[in-house]
Amino acid sequence: MNAYSFLFCQTRCTALPSGALHLPDHDVLCVSDLHLGKSERIARRSGVMLPPYEVVETLQKLETDIAATNPDHIICLGDSFDDLDAAISLNEDMRLWLARLQAGKTWVWIEGNHDPGPVDMGGTHKADITVGTLTFRHIATNATAEVSGHYHPKHRVTGRSRPAFLCDTQRLIMPAYGAYTGGLASHAPELRKLFNGRIMAILTGHKAIPVPIT
Repeated sequence: MNAYSFLFCQTRCTALPSGALHLPDHDVLCVSDLHLGKSERIARRSGVMLPPYEVVETLQKLETDIAATNPDHIICLGDSFDDLDAAISLNEDMRLWLARLQAGKTWVWIEGNHDPGPVDMGGTHKADITVGTLTFRHIATNATAEVSGHYHPKHRVTGRSRPAFLCDTQRLIMPAYGAYTGGLASHAPELRKLFNGRIMAILTGHKAIPVPIT
């Protein structure tokens, strides 16, 4: 199996190679920072044209993870859309695709800094949500037993930087799931100050690989 299972704050978790987090005991799949519509937002604001395929690539990946884990609940952990105009600009095919993914699921959109308000995409909109022992929100706070996103962490091994989960005993920060997202190095002060003691990176890619980094 290419996923990595671990216990975090008494909750059994599985980090998938894609960057999704599965909570098998709660039938939850969580993804963070999809940034759907990023190419449209960049074109609108700067005139720079990127290939407009990131929505398709991201939704294909999400569809694969949903099929593999068959969750009852899906949490999108903020910045699901690159901004509200990008959400509104999604074409009908992409909206219908999202609706198919949501069918029969309890779907929660956590508010992010890019998408602070509700959009007409089905599901429920919340600032945070608690599942078992864990609280899910977009940006990390001083709380314990917390899962968050926002920082798009990456970790470099043998010269290659890969999106990665970062966690210690009290906090887990998820990698960005979207196709057109950059990242913040795991050694960046903005990330290191959020953790106390030993940190583990779980690299994404072909296989989810745990790597102790402090």
